[in-house]
Amino acid sequence: MISSKGKVRGLVTVTVRDCNGNVKYFKNGFWRSLLRLKERPMIFKHHNTITSQGDGLIADLLVSNPTQNKVDSTNGYMRVGTGWTGSTPKNNTGVNTPTGSFKKLDSTFPKTQAAFGSSGQNVVLYRTSFAAGDLNANGINEVALMNGNTAAAKCLAYAQITPAVNVTSADSLQIDWQITVSGS
Repeated sequence: MISSKGKVRGLVTVTVRDCNGNVKYFKNGFWRSLLRLKERPMIFKHHNTITSQGDGLIADLLVSNPTQNKVDSTNGYMRVGTGWTGSTPKNNTGVNTPTGSFKKLDSTFPKTQAAFGSSGQNVVLYRTSFAAGDLNANGINEVALMNGNTAAAKCLAYAQITPAVNVTSADSLQIDWQITVSGS
């Protein structure tokens, strides 16, 4: 009997930048100041959940006549929110409490990490950049990778942003998402 332990997993990196495009830093609290530690950059990495809808989107891609939009350069969007609960992320169909609008993937995304036949061929990269003025929200703690920008859009993946980030209207927010498909 042949058995496979295939997986689809992801990693989300969130970067907050100031009005000059520089990575923002947290102000040190009492203990970090006392210990003279460097301020921490506002760059966060967190694993994601491929949602139940995402499982269906992946399966749909494998049939000869797919019925769903792909999360591609035409239909790929991300949306952020402030409503992470952690109770059932697999069942999420988007963010729980949206803030701002859907944001289209950046122009050269999605793409694979490496050319076919090379190490990294199985890693899909997505990026969305919320420019200064796109967001003005405190406590952004969730993000969804979607195949559209309407209520009918399907959620491929959902992730927690931790710690939550505050983005002023002068800041930009960049979200890099990588999804790795592996069969073993």
